[in-house]
Amino acid sequence: MRRHTSVIAVMLLAVALLTTTIAGCTPAAPEPEAPSGAEESGATAAPDNKGETIVFADVSWAASTFMSNLAAYITDVGYGYTTEVVTAANVVALKSIETGDIDVHMDVEIRSIGEVYDEVVATGKAEALGVSYTPVWQGWLVPRYMIEGDAERGIEATMPDFKDVFDLEKYWQLFEDPEDSTKGRFLNCVPGWQCETTNSLKMQAYGLDKYFNVVSPGSDTVLSASMVSAFEKGEPWFGYYWAPSWVLGMTDMVKIPEPEFDEALWNEESKYACAYSVDDGNIVGATSLQQRAPEVREFLLKFNIPVNNMDELLLYLHESGKDASEVVPWFLTRYEDVWTEWVPADVAERVKAAS
Repeated sequence: MRRHTSVIAVMLLAVALLTTTIAGCTPAAPEPEAPSGAEESGATAAPDNKGETIVFADVSWAASTFMSNLAAYITDVGYGYTTEVVTAANVVALKSIETGDIDVHMDVEIRSIGEVYDEVVATGKAEALGVSYTPVWQGWLVPRYMIEGDAERGIEATMPDFKDVFDLEKYWQLFEDPEDSTKGRFLNCVPGWQCETTNSLKMQAYGLDKYFNVVSPGSDTVLSASMVSAFEKGEPWFGYYWAPSWVLGMTDMVKIPEPEFDEALWNEESKYACAYSVDDGNIVGATSLQQRAPEVREFLLKFNIPVNNMDELLLYLHESGKDASEVVPWFLTRYEDVWTEWVPADVAERVKAAS
């Protein structure tokens, strides 16, 4: 009996040791993962769309570069798609939608490259998705204080009766050319751009070549610096510029009224005797997005940045020295009331949580 008891005891001891050994070899349960930013904020996780890549074009001017990075960020974080931003020349980017190498061009000025745009859309592989910002304009400018004064800065109006471009002949002396005291100075467009010729002919059409010398600034840097310098000193300035631009976010200029744009007058023979046309920044996307990413297409249809916000954004980019991708969180925080109109609430919450 004692022998059987001993055997049983040994067997029980062996089972106990074996159980302990097995327990020691069993992997521990995994620690729970720390909650993501979206979960901490209460936002739902983005759908898993990483198998689909959406390519945005960066055509290398500041507005385009920023918008491409902004749209790509929202598409990635908010909708869960893989995104890329690739650099390409303006026309090449548009044609690359046709070939399938690019999915979205955020800044197409259709009046400028209308023929290429029409050709690409005609293939059925590209479509207009909306207006990224508006208006896009160019024209002749003077500081607002010259017309309205600026009591806060102690500046009196020097052109209080100014109405339109035809009044400039009465005020040419305010803009005296330092190189020729018999005429005023008009600072022209950047050398090599079409507007350089256009502005010279417009001067003749309005009869202002008798009163003003058309002076080349040499570069955009010089042109913008001259405007800022005059504005900061409260001095006269008369020249050409365009919007959106960082310099208009730093100054307060008035676009001089001209006769309304007329296609029939917009040629060299008629000397472009009317205002420049007003355009929009248009979003053009691959029609394949209708099947590949319909919710992203809907987002792009609603995407729109007011031009005054764009001026402020470009000024911040200029002054901060940051890359466009680095400015995206700043924009999302500062202009939350703008971009949250483009996306559903759940997408907005994910973007806020990640920013």
